[in-house]
Amino acid sequence: MAPDAAQLARGQQIYARCAGCHAIEGHRTGPQHCGLFGRRAGTAPGFVGYSPAMKASGIVWDERTLQRFLMDPPATVPGTSMGYTGVKDDGERAALIAWLRQATRPGSACTPR
Repeated sequence: MAPDAAQLARGQQIYARCAGCHAIEGHRTGPQHCGLFGRRAGTAPGFVGYSPAMKASGIVWDERTLQRFLMDPPATVPGTSMGYTGVKDDGERAALIAWLRQATRPGSACTPR
């Protein structure tokens, strides 16, 4: 089922927690999210700050892997350099992932680099 406008708006609000380190386009302390879905973890072109653990994780980002990682990043990838402890609420995580999917979809304003 497609996300509704309220869920997408909530996801965008939740993304503000991520925006201290990430952006849809352009690397910050963390890698950009443009091109996230279908990308292997630790491989965003031009981002050099990945931990060895993230590079070796074997994760390919999709809804399932994002659900698991965003619930508890340090438990999912021990040794990750991401300091955020996670989005514990299931509804918030679902809204965030729905918004990320929308914001980074083909045809959106983002351009993977």
